[in-house]
Amino acid sequence: MNAPFNPGRIGLRDPFVAFVCDETTAEVVRPVAVEMGWSPEKVNKGGLRNAVQSLSVSASPQILFVDLSESGDPLNDINALAEVCEPGTVVIAAGQVNDVRLYRDLVVSGIQDYLLKPLSPDMLREAFTHAQAVLNAPKQADPGAERPHCSTAVIGARGGVGASTIATSVAWVLSEKGARSTALLDLDVHFGTAALALDLEPGRGLTDAIENPSRIDGLFIERAMVKSSEMLSVLSAEAPINSPVLTDGAAFYQLQEEMRSAFECTIVDLPRNMLVLHPHLITDVQVAVVVTELTLAAARDSIRILSWLKSNAPQTQVFVVANKVHAGGQLEISRKDFEGSIERKIDFVIPFDQKLGAQAAKLGKPMAEAGKGSKTVQPMVDLAVRLMGVSDAAEADGGGKKKPVGRGGSLMGKFADLKSMMPKRAKK
Repeated sequence: MNAPFNPGRIGLRDPFVAFVCDETTAEVVRPVAVEMGWSPEKVNKGGLRNAVQSLSVSASPQILFVDLSESGDPLNDINALAEVCEPGTVVIAAGQVNDVRLYRDLVVSGIQDYLLKPLSPDMLREAFTHAQAVLNAPKQADPGAERPHCSTAVIGARGGVGASTIATSVAWVLSEKGARSTALLDLDVHFGTAALALDLEPGRGLTDAIENPSRIDGLFIERAMVKSSEMLSVLSAEAPINSPVLTDGAAFYQLQEEMRSAFECTIVDLPRNMLVLHPHLITDVQVAVVVTELTLAAARDSIRILSWLKSNAPQTQVFVVANKVHAGGQLEISRKDFEGSIERKIDFVIPFDQKLGAQAAKLGKPMAEAGKGSKTVQPMVDLAVRLMGVSDAAEADGGGKKKPVGRGGSLMGKFADLKSMMPKRAKK
């Protein structure tokens, strides 16, 4: 189905929903749905008309089963369904009309399969299994229907603020909830944690790329990247500490170029020292996410990084994420004072959640997966939705204007103002 994509509803997508016209059909669909691991409560009454009404105000499922038995004009009604269905939804229809021409016309209109009633469990199992295979199959590049690429760099204002944790979680949300093929590129060659957070072995892909940049092409990307799922792949390394990285950065830049062709989204976990060593890496990045804590040192470095981005990457839209924010006002710097010092609002605030962090590490899952539905994870989901919205809006506007990072002025002046807001510490 090729309807306009609404990123605001992406976090609510179900794996399966059915709309049937009669209880007999429902009684056949429910047990097969349970066998496939889906909730029987997702089998609704009302047929195609109810499907159109429901999906106009809620997210489309990954697999949609719709009964056309009460439809007077199935082709027109399927077209109405296409208007409210998000891209990527696999639609299976059922009906009582045994007509080869109708079947062909429905397939051309975008449905995956048409089943003739009365339905049998075996018929449904085969159709649902095939639908899952279609969802999991590698997506073929179609320039005419391709979504705009979303390229994001996640930069920690200081070590330990949780930039890698956020990069991994946002990549997972984009791939699982956003259904977008996503590449996670961890450029901390010696100490990167992207593969570790996903319970993967990093492989040698990134180190091979650095040592032999001429090998980097589409085939290299396909072989070198480690799959976390069908929609999420990781390229990282754990290079020996006694092996310095000797590169001019060309390999990193070329990797980004190839990933742009192979994936719909790229998340680059970009250590802040890379801004100094290889400033060209930010050239084609649409969004920079600056992750910080509400501390004096993080404020100083946030000011410096935001200023650098304004001067060196004015085309890049910037989001500021305050991570590990303690509840109850236990902050080194208040949010208001922090925002005053960096001369802009904090876009997302992620609460400190030590328990969830420990649980995610034990499970080998990103925090967004380990803590689904928690208030800690919701800002990460919101950030992922904003990233998709930026790329979609840029495509619609032909590249639109970017928001300014700050209002200028002296860096040291800003930092001095901030220090004056700090509570006085007692001398030992």
